[in-house]
Amino acid sequence: RQLRSGSRMAERGARAASAVDLESVIGKPVHVVTNDGRNIVGVLKGYDQKTNVILDESHERVFSIDAPVEQVPLGLYIVRGDNIAVIGEIDEEIDAEIDLSTVAAEPLKAIVH
Repeated sequence: RQLRSGSRMAERGARAASAVDLESVIGKPVHVVTNDGRNIVGVLKGYDQKTNVILDESHERVFSIDAPVEQVPLGLYIVRGDNIAVIGEIDEEIDAEIDLSTVAAEPLKAIVH
């Protein structure tokens, strides 16, 4: 029982630490990679204790070997915390220099638990 309790506390601590890190990127562009392999880019507007995130001006970057990156507009978008694999801040200068029309890449595979 104590191991389970400690494990839950560690899990909560890890979630709390990640939520604190998100505070510093509110209002900035972020890249969210979901558990099913989607790549969503947008301005982080908010989040909650479950790490559900609200993105504004968002779009999905769809990668393919056979075609350049397609950017699908999503607008205001909510991503559930339990579907997020990674969130990272985007360096706007570097991102602006990338010509996505010349990028072809294999899409990410879904995470298998």
